[in-house]
Amino acid sequence: MAANLARETLHITIANMPSQTPLRGRELVDCARANAKQGIETAAYQCGYGDDLNTFAQQLRLACEQMNLQVKELSELIADQDLLLNAGTGEIIAPDTTSQL
Repeated sequence: MAANLARETLHITIANMPSQTPLRGRELVDCARANAKQGIETAAYQCGYGDDLNTFAQQLRLACEQMNLQVKELSELIADQDLLLNAGTGEIIAPDTTSQL
């Protein structure tokens, strides 16, 4: 149990560490998408560009073009699934028991 917890903690810590070198291509798009909700400054930092927002934006546009993604703004990388999760679940209608189907 303790080993599993340590492994999970390590994974979470590593996932939140910024890249040591600027990411490119699909890795850059994935990193930018994962950090898009936090804004361009955070995304650039996490993807290894520090505070060089211009280079980050330029490389992100290039990576998106190479992947045939038509993205003009960082916010467009937020997946539709993420937007649906934030929209709420709505009303769930279900029987109380399996015998009341």
